[in-house]
Formats: sequence, C-alpha cells, structure tokens
Amino acid sequence: MNSPVATTSDDEAERRPAAGLLLATLGVVYGDIGTSPLYAFRESLTGAHGAGVDPASIYGVLSMIFWAVTLVVSIKYVLLVLRADNQGEGGILALLALVLRQMPAEGRWRGAAIGFGLAGAAMFYGDSVITPAISVLSAVEGLEVVTPAAKDYVLPATIAILVALFLVQRRGTAQIGGLFGPIMLLWFAVLAVLGALQIAQRPDVLRAIEPAHALAFALRDPALTLVVLAAVFLTVTGGEALYADMGHFGRRPIQRAWFALVMPSLLLNYFGQGALVLADAEAARNPFFLLAPVWLQLPLVLLATAATVIASQAVISGAFSLTSQAIKLGLAPRTRIEFTSATEAGQIYVPAVNWLLLAAVIALVLAFGSSSNLAAAYGVAVVSTMVVTTLGVAFVAAWGWAWPAQRVLLVFAPLALLDLLFLAANTAKIPHGGWFPLAFAAAIFAVLATWQRGRELVRSELKRSGIALEPFLKSLTTYPPQRVEGTAVFMTPVLDLIPVSLLHNLKHNRVMHERLIFLTAVAENEPHVPPESAARIRDLGDGCYHVALHRGFHDSYDIVDIAKLLSRHYDFELIPEQTSFFLSRETLIPDRRGGMARWRKRLFAWMSRNAQPASDFFRLPPGRVIEIGTQIVI
Repeated sequence: MNSPVATTSDDEAERRPAAGLLLATLGVVYGDIGTSPLYAFRESLTGAHGAGVDPASIYGVLSMIFWAVTLVVSIKYVLLVLRADNQGEGGILALLALVLRQMPAEGRWRGAAIGFGLAGAAMFYGDSVITPAISVLSAVEGLEVVTPAAKDYVLPATIAILVALFLVQRRGTAQIGGLFGPIMLLWFAVLAVLGALQIAQRPDVLRAIEPAHALAFALRDPALTLVVLAAVFLTVTGGEALYADMGHFGRRPIQRAWFALVMPSLLLNYFGQGALVLADAEAARNPFFLLAPVWLQLPLVLLATAATVIASQAVISGAFSLTSQAIKLGLAPRTRIEFTSATEAGQIYVPAVNWLLLAAVIALVLAFGSSSNLAAAYGVAVVSTMVVTTLGVAFVAAWGWAWPAQRVLLVFAPLALLDLLFLAANTAKIPHGGWFPLAFAAAIFAVLATWQRGRELVRSELKRSGIALEPFLKSLTTYPPQRVEGTAVFMTPVLDLIPVSLLHNLKHNRVMHERLIFLTAVAENEPHVPPESAARIRDLGDGCYHVALHRGFHDSYDIVDIAKLLSRHYDFELIPEQTSFFLSRETLIPDRRGGMARWRKRLFAWMSRNAQPASDFFRLPPGRVIEIGTQIVI
C-alpha cells in the first residue's frame, strides 16, 4: 500500500534536480540562439540584400528558417554532434583532443587536424567579439520603436551596458547566475506567446513549413537566395554553444530543453513575425518589437536587453574556458587565470582575454553603428567553426564509433554540403564587414599556431642538446657532490632529460639536496585523467625520483592539489611549503635556421617572455622558488 506513495515521492525528488538543471541550461546554453529573433528575420527581409516583403518572399524565408533550424541545430548539433563528447566535455578544442587521441602520434594527418582545430578555436574568438555587440545593440534599438526620440541614446546606452558587463567579469557569475535561468524561461515564454498570437490571426503562415516554398524562392532567383541564406544563417548561430557547454550540463538536459521549449518558442516567434509582416509590410522595419502592443514594448526592450546580456555572458565565459583549455593543451601561452568561485572550478576569469574582447566589441559598435550593419559582419566566423566541427565529428564517427564508410558519407556529406552552402553565402559579407571577425580570428590563429610550433622547436632543441637523466645521475657516483638537507623539485618540460636548472645549480653551488624530484607535466588529450593513472613515479636510486604527471585540460595544475594527489593515491610525500622548486627561465634567441618564419620566431620569443611564469601557473609557494636562466637558439 505504501509503495506507490514512496515511488511518487522518489520521482518527485528526481524531477526537482532535473528541473533545476533544465532551468540552468536555458540560462547558459541557449542565450545566443535565443536572441536571434531580434534581428534574423528582419535582416532576411529588409537587410542590404534582403528577400523583400512580398508574400512569396516571406513564405520562402520562413521555410528556409524552419529547415535551417531543423537540419543544422536539431539534427546535426542536438542529435549528432552532442554524441561526440570527450568524457562528457564538448567544444572545438575538446573535439580536437578527441580526434588527436584516435590518431597515431606521428601521423601525417595530425598536423592538419591541429591546424583545423586551431582555426576553429580562432573563429570562436571572432564569434565572441561580435555576439555581444550585435545582441545588445539590437535589443537597445528597440527603444527607437518605443519612441523615435531615443535614437541618439542607442549607441551610448549600448556601450555603457557592454562596459558594465565586462567590468563585472572579475566578480564571477556565481552571484547572478541563478537569475539567468528564470529570465531566459520568461524570455522564451514571451517569444512563444507573442508569436502564437500573431499566428492565430494569420494561421495560413504555417504553410511555410513546406519545403516547396524555399525551393520555389530559390528557383525564382538563385543569386538572391544565396545572399538571403547568409541572413537566414543568423537563426542558427548559437548552435556551436550547445556543444561547447555540454560539459556543464550534460547531453540530455540540453536535448530536452531544445525540443521541449527552445525550438518551439523560436519557431513560433519567427512564424509570428512572418504573420505580422504579411498583414502589414511596414512592420518589417522591426518585426520583433512590433509583435508586442504599445504598452508592452518598453518592458519587452528591458527583457530583451537582459536576455542579450545573458547571451553575451555565455559567449564571454566560453572564451575564458577555451583559453584555459588551450593553455593546458599547450596550444596557447600561459596567462593569468583567476578562479571566481571557491566551489566551481569552471568559473574563471581571464583578464587579458576580457580586456581584449571589450576593446574589440566597443570598436565594432562604434564602427558599424547599428545591428543591421553588424549583421553584415556576423556569421562568417561561426559557419567556419561549424565546418570544422562537422569534419571532426565525421572523423569520430568513422574511427571512434566505428561507423561504416557508407553510413558516414550518407549522414555527414549532406550536412557538410549544407555548411559549405552557408559558408559560400556568408563570403558575400566579407567586403561589407565580415572581414572584421575574420581578421580578428586570423590574428588569434597566428598566435596559437606560432605558440604551438614554437614549443615544438624548443622541445626539439632541448632533446638535441640535452643530457640523458639516468646516465648522468649514475656518473655522479664517481665524484658525488655534497648533499644538503631537504627536498628539491626540478621542473622539466622533457621526459628523461636533465633539467638545465640542475646543471647550473651543480656548476655554481656544487650541492644537491638529499631528495630530488624531477617533475614533468604531460598534457593529455582528455578533460580529466583518473587519479589512479595520473602519475608515473620512478625510483632512480640515491634519493632521486622522476614523476611524470599526466593532466587533462580540465585538471588542476596547483602544486597543493598535485601534492594531495601524490600522497593519497601513490603514498608519495611532497610538502610544498618545505620544498625548494627549481625552474629554468628560457631566453629564446631566434636565428635564420628553418622550422618557422623569422617573424614568427620573434613573435614566439615575445610571447614566451610575457607568458605567465611557471611559478604562478603551478601556484608554487612564494619564497620557495629558484629560477635559473638559460638560452635556447631556435
């Protein structure tokens, strides 16, 4: 008799956390794609190369929007791409790490895969610049619908909001993050209601679901269709965020939120805007805000502004996370990272990235002046990242999921062709502003590729000129140096080679500590390395040990955490406050030998000089670090 009650109670207990997770998913994952109705449909009709406001064009555009959302977001991202998780983590670098893990270490395609991955990551930074600019600006432009007199205040208000948004990044999102979900839930509810009310007045607009309308539009004017597709693409620009944020929430909540609420709300709103413009062609100037009655337009502007700030926050946080992953994978120079939460390791703040994004975003707003102008710059970087994602997931399907070649081609070839079609459509934007995110991404790519290649040259030089570890230690038994009390840790970037810092210490001080630990951090192509396989310890004899520490791109490099790991799982004692840490400070000297262009060598040397010191990256105790300089010719 009691079992049904108990079962019901258990089900309710399970649903409550699930409901909270779905709410949080709305607040972070769907901000970008959720704010697309502010400008996407308008630009498709009335942009610089819009389709026009005749009924055939409206039906054609709505049909293209419906099938773009269905094919790109629902089928490709929600059902397929989210399956390509790297231990539950998603995003372009997590995908790159997953692909590399399935490739031979010296394979000829490995370099190409890294190049594609770095290009995709660079394009994501380009997206991180333009999303806050176009989202917030399009929301504030709603003031012009409320009162034309507000036109002169749109740019100052937009800049003020953006500056405030970037200024609060150092405080973290923990305190305000709880508001994101409820606000976005209200946002999607408003999208659905406003759209449904208009559809009720013109239900015939739903006929646009038929793909025949998109096909008829394309056959009527193929050249114009290609241009309009660039504006239609704005409806799916948040698709990559679904994948990037998978590690925070998991695949299931993202999928459920999409099919249960987000997709229906977006489509209802787009079709509602179409119904409005069918009834009144003048509404095409800003169909989103004109969906609302006059008394609701100002509250809608405020809600839209809040939604776009949330969308911008998600992209900014994504740029921080991407930077952290790139550093730990050895693809970017170390830079200062601040943890803004005592409990959530994923909540971080990267000052250098924050101020770089702010400067670029403000420059965009001032240079383009309106969301319509910015729309001409939006999409090129995003679709490039999508192409890379499609290719990466296809590789994972073939090698990781063991799909037959025919199945891979049948599924991914049409999706790749659709991506390439959108890419071709967006290339027309390059002369009209699309060059900006591409130029920004190209600069980021140059930095990432130069750092990655430069580290390869440094490791090659160290291996060429280095001294093998174990033979050297054995040679010291003939004329043993004086041993002093305590433990010394020598950080070395290359396995089985004597650190230069030890050689200099012996040369100048002629002493060795009674306990020596040679510590090498090895970056793995996975988010987390299990504690039981995170360290490989070799006893070299005479109080010397080699510790190869394997770290994932979401694992901590804090020396206190490392010491706890070694103590708990390997019974290996390391007390940071009682240990001397010896580091080699590299001074790079570019020369004319090959391997990399001279300007890139100079850039790499500059980045190396300005990178965060290893003592800060590993959070070594102050006063326990000895840095010894060494010169390396590359």
